[in-house]
Amino acid sequence: MNKEFIMQGGTPITSELATELRKLVFGTAAIPMRAEWLQTAFVFGAAPKEELAYGLRCPRNATRGLLSVVQGFILKYLLFSRKNSRNNSTDPLLANAEMQRDSLFNALIEILRTISDKGKVTMVLPSEDEVFVDHSASYFHDTVTEKLYVFTLSPNEELEHFMKRNFKYFTDEETPGTLLFLYSAVLTRSMGKVRTDLDSTKGSPLTMSNHEEGSLMIVTLLLTGRATPYIHNGVINVGDENSYAVPQYGVLKRCMIGLLLWDIESASAAVNQSRQPGSRLKTPNYPIWITSCTGHYGVIFNRNPDLLRNYHAESRFDVNYYSCSGHQILMTIDNRTYNEQALVMLERQPITPESTSLSGKPGKDEAGTAAGGASAGVVGVASTSGGGASGASAGNDVVAKEESTLNTPLQRLIHTKWEEATISFHVQPSMLSYLFSTTQ
Repeated sequence: MNKEFIMQGGTPITSELATELRKLVFGTAAIPMRAEWLQTAFVFGAAPKEELAYGLRCPRNATRGLLSVVQGFILKYLLFSRKNSRNNSTDPLLANAEMQRDSLFNALIEILRTISDKGKVTMVLPSEDEVFVDHSASYFHDTVTEKLYVFTLSPNEELEHFMKRNFKYFTDEETPGTLLFLYSAVLTRSMGKVRTDLDSTKGSPLTMSNHEEGSLMIVTLLLTGRATPYIHNGVINVGDENSYAVPQYGVLKRCMIGLLLWDIESASAAVNQSRQPGSRLKTPNYPIWITSCTGHYGVIFNRNPDLLRNYHAESRFDVNYYSCSGHQILMTIDNRTYNEQALVMLERQPITPESTSLSGKPGKDEAGTAAGGASAGVVGVASTSGGGASGASAGNDVVAKEESTLNTPLQRLIHTKWEEATISFHVQPSMLSYLFSTTQ
């Protein structure tokens, strides 16, 4: 027995727990999970103090959704939670080694505390050579799950001490750090509650996804504390005249970090609206959003903590998009045209019970306002590109460049939040195509 783990209160995993955990997370224990879960740790992609030193890095695989959520909480700590740090003079995006470690440490702990909801936190660590579950037809060894010790911790000082002591298990390269953290998140929530969150009538495992970079339910588990596939606000009762209404539990409170979603399958307006996050995800407490764009996960963030609380700050501002592929895009989002038009319309329209929205269209625009910030119709870059450059042949290159950035997946993603915005990408168009290809 591992004396160190025993002294920390660990108990060996049972055959029943190992089997059920594998089934819940991966759908079966009879075959091993995808290899990336056994080889991907939480690793920063750049050396301390270099450009993108704040960013986690990994190849394109099923762990990237989980890593993107952790990246969001890393940015929350670096940008907004270091007020009393002696490193405050350092640009938070040029993180030194201490800032990298502290930000990752605090990100993992904050996520686990969110999931525990002030209750106990359950964590797992692997033994080097001990095996507690026999190999069989119903349980295929994966080299990690059958070796786990299970720890039950209080969410405060005990959790912090435990993480400091065992941080290397999550950060050493080619260790199963992401798998250990996912298992810990599931066990902290409890397997019974995760089954309920997943809508157990469908029988889908937590990692079930049509996209290579991981499932939405992992993202919602880490963001909201519940592994729900439903991202609308509150509870919706779904049923028809032939069956009882069944509640679908979405997001129950405003989140610290948000979520933006756009997929090619959601290109039609009606379908897209039905799959969009509610305002509790679109308008989070901090200007950081995990993004899922045509199956690619990333993070969009702004440095101003008051961005979503100040109408004028949201008129024109810069945001960064970061992908764990190790690429960053700087964009400027300009809502001023819409804001000016909205104010003029507000001044002109009569005050009646029917005219309660900024545009005089209660149904559509009230829904957009609830989704957060300066949201409405669809204009964007399309209204500012093409026309002025279509005359002279000397402007052909400009037209080609503008057309290549028009209606890119990233632009459409941003328009789900700021629908009337004009978006300026400070990057070559080829980078936009590369980031959302299937190869990066």
